[in-house]
Amino acid sequence: MYIKRTLEQSFLEANSYYPVLALCGQRQVGKSTMLNTIKEKDRKYVTLDDRNARHLAENDPELFFETYGNKLIIDEFQRVPDLLLEIKKIVDAKAINNENNNGMFWLTGSQQFRMIKSISETLTGRVGLFSFSSFSQSELSNMPRPAFSIEIAELKQRNPVKELTSVHSVYERIFKGGMPKLNTSKIPRDRFFMDYITTYLERDIHDLEQVGKLDEFYNFLVFMAARTGQELKYDEIAKNIGISAPTAKAWVSILERSGIIFILHPYYTNVTNRLVKTPKVYFLDTGLAAYLCRWPNAETLENGAMSGAFFETFVVSEIVKSYYNTGKDLNLYYYRDIDKKEIDLLIVNADGITPIEIKKAKSPSDADKNFSVLKKLDIQIKTGLVLCMADEIVPFNKDVWLCPISLI
Repeated sequence: MYIKRTLEQSFLEANSYYPVLALCGQRQVGKSTMLNTIKEKDRKYVTLDDRNARHLAENDPELFFETYGNKLIIDEFQRVPDLLLEIKKIVDAKAINNENNNGMFWLTGSQQFRMIKSISETLTGRVGLFSFSSFSQSELSNMPRPAFSIEIAELKQRNPVKELTSVHSVYERIFKGGMPKLNTSKIPRDRFFMDYITTYLERDIHDLEQVGKLDEFYNFLVFMAARTGQELKYDEIAKNIGISAPTAKAWVSILERSGIIFILHPYYTNVTNRLVKTPKVYFLDTGLAAYLCRWPNAETLENGAMSGAFFETFVVSEIVKSYYNTGKDLNLYYYRDIDKKEIDLLIVNADGITPIEIKKAKSPSDADKNFSVLKKLDIQIKTGLVLCMADEIVPFNKDVWLCPISLI
């Protein structure tokens, strides 16, 4: 069963004005499935996981493209990054001859830490980059949506995702996560994640020079899952895992570029030096994080010590996915000052800042208590939002609205 992906539209639009499109995201989130579903009949597919195809690409790039053609999906492209030079040569030759070179190559990769740097250096101006993640809740409910909106009028026009209208059903979704295979087959959840982690460690991490022992990296992965929704402190990671702080920083970067975590940076301005500069970390798939933390079921997670952190992670990841799925820039931050006044999210645009709080409650009290700290900043403050379990979008006061998470 194929579940339609929201990114399809933006991806196909970009195909008309870029010679190369690159789709980056963590392993098994459906990159190849989407591309093979939306591709034209004459577009061929090859994966560099195939030993013969990889050998040909490594040893004779010209013959590789003579064999597979110039209208091609190349899966797991990062395995032979030198192919980029041959792609550049082919694309530029078309341009020199005044031939249309748009929509030639579609590249996918699950190792963004290897892929993006090579692409940006070699194919500057020739490539459209897209991030991809596991299913959003609107995709799972067959309700494709634009990116999360901060406009009240637009939010009022949205239909709620019914599965997100009760706390228990939300935690069922949090516990399971959005991995395509888990949501389109009968594979047991724990079996899927056990295999997923083994594949990730042995195929994506094993040969990285920054990583020594895989068991240490696995312990690090578990530790990071237990810190989802919290500030990112490299010294703390290093102390708990038994590695150096620079190694901890390098490993966090690997997780980020693998598409496993999202780093939320703090909002900072020169107007005041009282703001905290430490970023926060969020897992993009809550099911993976819950598995790593060994939560046995959704009910235990809902009532456990990490209930709030997972709810916040879930909401942040849904907002991030909504931007990924529409190919839009994400101007998302959080606020924290030295007085420990914190605002969960800030969406920063040219016309001002939108403060957002995330609450598990249905009718949260004092949800906007820290919004007033933004007044000292030299910027326009827009209508605030409290993302919560409210039944409908309603005003909290004249400056803030309660918004159900089912409308993300």
